[in-house]
Amino acid sequence: MLTRSQIETVVHRALEEDAPFGDLTSWAFVPADAQAEADLVAREAGVFSGGAVFAAAMTALSQDVEVTVHHDDGTPFVAGQRLASVHGPARPILTAERVALNLVQRMTAVAGLTARYVEAVAGTGVRIADTRKTTPGLRALERHAVRCGGGHNHRSGLSDAVMAKDNHLALVDDLAAAISAARTRLPHTVHIEVEVDRIDQIAPALAGGADTIMLDNFSLPELRRGVEIIAGRAVVEASGGITLDTIGQVAATGIDVISVGALTHGVPAVDLGLDMTTSR
Repeated sequence: MLTRSQIETVVHRALEEDAPFGDLTSWAFVPADAQAEADLVAREAGVFSGGAVFAAAMTALSQDVEVTVHHDDGTPFVAGQRLASVHGPARPILTAERVALNLVQRMTAVAGLTARYVEAVAGTGVRIADTRKTTPGLRALERHAVRCGGGHNHRSGLSDAVMAKDNHLALVDDLAAAISAARTRLPHTVHIEVEVDRIDQIAPALAGGADTIMLDNFSLPELRRGVEIIAGRAVVEASGGITLDTIGQVAATGIDVISVGALTHGVPAVDLGLDMTTSR
């Protein structure tokens, strides 16, 4: 759940970064009493995400700015569609414009890409999940956008689940014993996931009682073999270099979850614009 506090924190930091001492251009060119109306318009098709974030950014600098969001998060739109409208004092609208657009463009891009991955595995029962490869400071927004695209969230961060990766395992001599020992130190509610990059690591991960086993960068035959070995005794996750071209084949191996870092990193912004309709 994306909270108001999370949204306001991101918006405040972004505006502070962009206009730490005010907006010189608007101050110099725009009369203090000028009013404006503008529409958030899609230049290309996509899946919307960030309506509340757009509204929060636009209203952050003046309580007199009013925003109406016309399109629900998680729903598709077409090029030319009006997604939101803004009216009120021109100066705060202009000052907040770029921050509002940057955030909603990125969130909408994440939602749209996630929707494509989800569609690629439709009917298989496989869950598409994000990773911790998020933009620093924007994780809550990007994870919300993944949900808008029909995807699921992995652990929120290092504090809410155990995920033993290759660099952790490099420091362990006996994987099964290490997992068992970790279990004794953790609350009973904590989920333990182990990332393996070789078939021979699966048996000790199972013996130690891992709840989820991630098969990292496995070939398709190796994924099928891994699923056979695990045989329902743990959730099976696949990850590593999975693209839209290959995800259907990966889903067909019988795994339960596919985690895709690309959902939240390297995503090109969706082209949305703020078109001024009237001013006075």
